[in-house]
Amino acid sequence: MPSSENTAKAILHVDGDAFFASVEESLDPSLKGKPVITGKERGIAASMNYEAKRRGVTRAMTLREVKRVCPDCVILPNDYETYSLVSKRLFTILKRFTPEVEEASIDEGYADITGLRRPLRMTYEEIALKMKETVKNELGIPVSIGLGSSKTIAKICSKWKKPDGFYAVRGEHDLTRFLAQVSASQVCGIGPNTTALLGKHGIYTALDYVSRPEPVIRKLMGKIGSELWRELRGEYVYPVSTAAPPPQASLSKVKTFTPPTDDAEFVRAQLLRNLESAFIKLRRHGLRTSNIYVFLRDSDFRGYYAGAELTRPTSSTLEVAAVAAALLVKIFKKNVRYRQTGVAMNRLTADGDVQLDLFEDGCRAKAMRRLSMVADQVNARFGKHTLHLASTDVLGRFQQHLGDRGDLAGRKVELIPGETFRQHINIPVWKIAV
Repeated sequence: MPSSENTAKAILHVDGDAFFASVEESLDPSLKGKPVITGKERGIAASMNYEAKRRGVTRAMTLREVKRVCPDCVILPNDYETYSLVSKRLFTILKRFTPEVEEASIDEGYADITGLRRPLRMTYEEIALKMKETVKNELGIPVSIGLGSSKTIAKICSKWKKPDGFYAVRGEHDLTRFLAQVSASQVCGIGPNTTALLGKHGIYTALDYVSRPEPVIRKLMGKIGSELWRELRGEYVYPVSTAAPPPQASLSKVKTFTPPTDDAEFVRAQLLRNLESAFIKLRRHGLRTSNIYVFLRDSDFRGYYAGAELTRPTSSTLEVAAVAAALLVKIFKKNVRYRQTGVAMNRLTADGDVQLDLFEDGCRAKAMRRLSMVADQVNARFGKHTLHLASTDVLGRFQQHLGDRGDLAGRKVELIPGETFRQHINIPVWKIAV
């Protein structure tokens, strides 16, 4: 094993416990102690608190199944806007302690606190516990924190005492003892197939893994396996990165509506609204795409898909709307009730000047691009979809398919004076228990 505690890195992994459900409990104290599930608008369990998990609720259960195993549960729609705002506050708290913070996802991240014992006048363990306490006091949500000399060890530690836990592995003896208790399948980066492969070679625990010579592991798992071998031995291989995340490799927009419908006009309008939303986000991130996929999901959760390659990359909604509508014709079936529409795209590239084909109408392509930019400016001022495709205008006649108030996140219906359904102040709204 590598160096001693005095020279090793001190890396934290901070992981939100049942993050979406925990945020809902924080927003509404009356939910404390109750089984809480989010995902009402999707018809499936997206997130659940530990009380719901103890009752047998698991991710992706249909709400009918949820009600069967947990009749007294509280089912709420996802409020992604508020979850994102709370996430930003979570990482802001971590950055009070150290500038070296990596946002791995909406509810988990890494922090490098190496060398901060003297300036903060605390041990590494005390720094981690102070972070935990501050998040709980200011946001009302529990997080689990792991402390180790590498990101891999820290992540295993954070899951060791969930929920609302803390676990630290410091020093060579402590690490060896800990790895003997960790199964290979508990290591991030080792999935079911790799676990089976390692088992064929007598490797069942993390200690078995690091006890093999590095060339043996490299032969089995390649470069990534070798890096993981070093991380598990306490070496700092994967640095905590404060850089902005790379451009998205893919992008999608989905809409679930209730009750399911077989109305072709509504389904077409909703799919094109998905397209609009996807391309708004695409332009906001300075990206463009060269392909598009559309999909439908029916009331029995069966999926239908179709895709097309574009003649060139674009970020213009108008250029792709006809393609999306034609793809829908291929998969839409009469007398089938649909509950979800969606648009997806991958192979995204940075947006830039339009590179036209030899016989393409350059004036039209540039006009489509300018129209999209104008639409973004109008919508930024007056609200998303104020200026929209004419073919989506019929959605106003089908409000019954967009769910009742119970299918909308509270932030959409409990507005602060001056807010609209589309435009909100960037602050979460907490209910105060009286």
